[in-house]
Amino acid sequence: MKKLPVVALIGQTNAGKSSLLNRMAHRNIAIVAREEGTTRDNVMARIDDRFILIDTAGLKDPDDDFEASIQDQIADAIESADVICVVLDSTKYPDLRDKDITKKALKSRKPVFLVLNKCDLGESLPNEEFLRLGIKSSETFRVSATTGMGMRELKAGIVPNSHLERDEAHGADKAPDPLKLALIGRPNVGKSSLFNTLGRKQQAIVSSKQGTTRDINRVLVKYKGREIEILDTAGLRKPGKREVGIEKFSAIRTLSAIEEADICALLVDATEPHSKLDQSLAGQIMEAGKGIIVVITKADLLENATPTNYFGEENVSNRTAMDFLLDALEKDFNFLPYAPVLITSSETGQNVTKLFELALEIDKNRHTEVKTSELNKILNEAVISHPPAGLKNTRPKPKYIVQTDTCPPWFVVHGHDLGLLHWSWKRFLERKIREKYPFVGTPVMFSYRNDGGRGDDSRDSLKSDRGGTKNNRGSKK
Repeated sequence: MKKLPVVALIGQTNAGKSSLLNRMAHRNIAIVAREEGTTRDNVMARIDDRFILIDTAGLKDPDDDFEASIQDQIADAIESADVICVVLDSTKYPDLRDKDITKKALKSRKPVFLVLNKCDLGESLPNEEFLRLGIKSSETFRVSATTGMGMRELKAGIVPNSHLERDEAHGADKAPDPLKLALIGRPNVGKSSLFNTLGRKQQAIVSSKQGTTRDINRVLVKYKGREIEILDTAGLRKPGKREVGIEKFSAIRTLSAIEEADICALLVDATEPHSKLDQSLAGQIMEAGKGIIVVITKADLLENATPTNYFGEENVSNRTAMDFLLDALEKDFNFLPYAPVLITSSETGQNVTKLFELALEIDKNRHTEVKTSELNKILNEAVISHPPAGLKNTRPKPKYIVQTDTCPPWFVVHGHDLGLLHWSWKRFLERKIREKYPFVGTPVMFSYRNDGGRGDDSRDSLKSDRGGTKNNRGSKK
């Protein structure tokens, strides 16, 4: 398959560009709100495997802190696009800003369409009012992102004008899906800086002001022959501190990114003590069954810091501040012993590409399939070395174990009275398996199926550990 054409949506704020992208993608990708200037970063979506649509931030007050970055993003979108759609609110007469935007688009000498949105409203103006912008009437489309009016005609008009059509030849091999790596963390922890460094491109707006990123930014890179899609998410604050509206939507986008990703990089600021929110995010990643890397950011700022122990007391030994930070991480994230820790700095580039190395290694671990004979050997050794305790004269009897799934690896233990198994023995079995197969960076899921004996109620016959479900992991996919 050849490169899909790229279509950029440009226009003023509140023209409905984000709503248009969501309507064409058939899902909510960009944040939509009545407040102007909601979109700050370029948001991309693949439309019906026909073209890639980019939603850019709208031009607004020149005195806005982010206006310079937004102008650069729009210019970059125009430069990289194959087709440009100037989106206008059809209920408003075109002004000087609309003229300026259209002039920039036409100057690119690329196919330019005029998309008049909100045409379902009674106060919508006729096409003649927009002819002075310089776009031909035949290249003008009247649409409504709210009702879906005119979407089919707009899609049909976009693709033929692109000089990068898809190769429809039969027998073409479908490229493998890219590995999705999501950057997760609190606000101002350095996600956008790391995102830009990894993508080698200033795509996300970087600012010391918290809450800059609102949408999920995406960039596709290739590393050692493997495509990796990096997702930059909005920072999550404690639920009680989240503002109503846009920030709440951003939190939903972050949680959606965790579900969408294959591997999550949990970013921890080296200069600030990690909090219960970091632990909560790590727990959500683990419960979702995703791969995880704990990434310490801003390591360069810790070089001259005064070494303190876990309780903040100054230390007189020769240990560095980073040593004590790693001790604190080990203590606070003791429920994630399998998660690798990566020390990085976007400013100096320290260990940044190592994140790709770890992501590929974890992806390989998540696809590992263990032979049933090896698993049962480990299970028998575990039962002999540490027989599971029971109640009075009844003891749980694990008989055999099989792997039923990957991504993450999922194992089902069969036996009698497994409802009596103590959680400590389940963790012991996991440690025994990890001794032979480390599964670095990925959770390992377990289910326990009773084949007879006490507690053989059909509703509880398959009990899962580590965030599993009762009804979807009983057999190989």
